[in-house]
Amino acid sequence: QVQLVESGGGLVQAGGSLGLSCAASGNIFSINLMGWYRQGPGNQRELVATITSGGSTDYADSVKGRFTISRDNAKNTVYLQMNNLKPEDTAVYLCKIQTYSGYGYWGKGTLVTVSS
Repeated sequence: QVQLVESGGGLVQAGGSLGLSCAASGNIFSINLMGWYRQGPGNQRELVATITSGGSTDYADSVKGRFTISRDNAKNTVYLQMNNLKPEDTAVYLCKIQTYSGYGYWGKGTLVTVSS
């Protein structure tokens, strides 16, 4: 069984910063892709950022230049540093991992609220 536990969400004023982390544990042999998604009120789930095992990253246009994704392969942990936050960044942030065998796992999410 695989578990993903996100942490670091909270309330922040516009222009502020928050850091999220997601630790994977359980029966994981090797993780290929790690990523963050978000789902705001009344919105569909959308991709925020992904990072491969080799460190290649990809970002949604809306967060480029403000968010940074990173990972610690030894700890099976992915991070998301969010700077210059905007009210429209308010959402539940969920992490996802995908193993080399193709299995995908989701965390339960952590709420980020940005006040104007």
